[in-house]
Amino acid sequence: MSDFRRLTDTVYASPQLEPEDIAAAGALGVKLVINNRPEGESPDQTPGTVIEQLAREQGMEYLAIPITHAGFSLPQVEAMAGALSTADGPVLAYCRSGTRSTLLWALAQAKAGENLDSIEAAARQAGYDVSPVRPTMDMLASQSG
Repeated sequence: MSDFRRLTDTVYASPQLEPEDIAAAGALGVKLVINNRPEGESPDQTPGTVIEQLAREQGMEYLAIPITHAGFSLPQVEAMAGALSTADGPVLAYCRSGTRSTLLWALAQAKAGENLDSIEAAARQAGYDVSPVRPTMDMLASQSG
């Protein structure tokens, strides 16, 4: 069952996608699905290859930027920022609960120089808390120029 949470007009975060969620994503106009969940994290998760195949069959792009419990790296933030900036329409990012996807989105937005309080408010409105990465957001924002 779809639990897409709107972060912006063009970005959604979601818990683990199931095959039936892909049609719902297509109905929202999603053009890019980003998988932030490492393969094999849980025995009951739908493999990324299945989600990728279904997404591509629906005309969506697919990108994997897995985030383990070890945390976030600058290459992951840059990959997310690049994907968001070049997406040809709405983006749906997912992980186990949607939290890692939201935190990575927040870091990418901070790196892009977006307003940190607005990022935090958007995440909170969607039911996510970015406070665990707020110091990193502050650092990335200070480097954005």
